[in-house]
Amino acid sequence: MPDSNPPKKLSIVVASGTFEKVHYALVMATGAAAIGTPVTLFFTMGACPAIMEDDGWRTLPSEKADTSATARDDDFAARGVATMNELIDSAAELGITFMVCEMGLRAEGLEDQPLRKGVDITRTGVVTFINDASADGSIIYV
Repeated sequence: MPDSNPPKKLSIVVASGTFEKVHYALVMATGAAAIGTPVTLFFTMGACPAIMEDDGWRTLPSEKADTSATARDDDFAARGVATMNELIDSAAELGITFMVCEMGLRAEGLEDQPLRKGVDITRTGVVTFINDASADGSIIYV
């Protein structure tokens, strides 16, 4: 097996507003954090509802035809796959940095909406996200 050389930091732009893409961005983030890699999640545009108060992620569309985010999440739970709330809570417990783009919130008409409680989420801009990234890291766009 080849030697593993993970990035020194993982920075993930979560822009796609589908349940599955947001879910998997959280899977990647928590996996990286579990092996000690610092992670920043930057939510913008259609993905912003995922971190809004009252399980805003439930409003995300599913990529699976005729299925809601809630139904997809329930199906994942029944199959032993981490749920969206489990992933968000795990990400917070693992010390993952959460940022949400002020421009993305404004573009989606969500700038006055409250963010999820229990997760430290910074309202900021793309310059802050880029400054937070590492030259020895990777930036992934989802």
